[in-house]
Amino acid sequence: MMKSVLLCLLACLTFADPTSSSSIPDRLGQYTKAVAEWNQPIKPVRIIGNIYYVGASEVSSFLITTPQGHILLDSGFTETVPLIVQGVNQLGFKMADIKVIINSHAHYDHAAGFAELKRLTGAQLALSEQDAALVANGGKGDFQWGDTFTYEPLKADRILKDMDRVEFGGITMTARLTPGHTKGCTTWIMKANEQGKDYDVVFIGSATAPGYKLVDNPKYPNIVADFEYTFKLLRSLPCDVFLGPHGSFFSLKEKIAKLSQGAKANPFIEKGSYTQWLNGNEKDFRDLLAKQQKK
Repeated sequence: MMKSVLLCLLACLTFADPTSSSSIPDRLGQYTKAVAEWNQPIKPVRIIGNIYYVGASEVSSFLITTPQGHILLDSGFTETVPLIVQGVNQLGFKMADIKVIINSHAHYDHAAGFAELKRLTGAQLALSEQDAALVANGGKGDFQWGDTFTYEPLKADRILKDMDRVEFGGITMTARLTPGHTKGCTTWIMKANEQGKDYDVVFIGSATAPGYKLVDNPKYPNIVADFEYTFKLLRSLPCDVFLGPHGSFFSLKEKIAKLSQGAKANPFIEKGSYTQWLNGNEKDFRDLLAKQQKK
């Protein structure tokens, strides 16, 4: 399962020492390549109910629409913002109607476009406390990547705690703090209605630990406990529709292809991939932890 997870941008940087200046040029080169490969245009699509995909081929952005205005989850890279604008317009919605922007986690490939989106929409930015600090610092001071992957800093308008709700236009999105991948990583849950039936939707924040220092990490002493908590919490969530910050996490391209081929059943409604994804991530986490504990 983690073979697909290793597509994650940060996994490309797995065993580089984040404090080593000699590793930075190579890491930046890998990052530039990832931007080019992951930021390809992809057709915007309705996923279920009032949830739409407006991101790039690999870095996600979701539009949740209501009659009173819309919510946007994740910005992708800075370079993803024009694709989001194009997708929103192509679907018949307006950027000016986006009233709230939320986040899965504050890494560059999901938060770098917030400042530009804020200028375009004037929307309220709502973030967890820990990730709000990272965004306000423009990505500097990340416990794993240091100051390597930075972006335009922005101050959050609202600080979210676990179980806080973003309620707008008759819909409710609930923030569940799932720390580990970042200290403020946030999983979002909501209900979506399809043909008169409600479905549980989980926008996972992430649960990967690509090359992370898990043992005796002075920059994140409770990282193992946080990952343990996160896996337990994620397994407790009912999930009919699994979504996430990377398209490969939830087989975005394959499911869009099924829709294009006229699939009668909505391919995004299926329970197995959520559990499979969690199983693969937890196994890789435990394997990495065991390896580091032996040293």
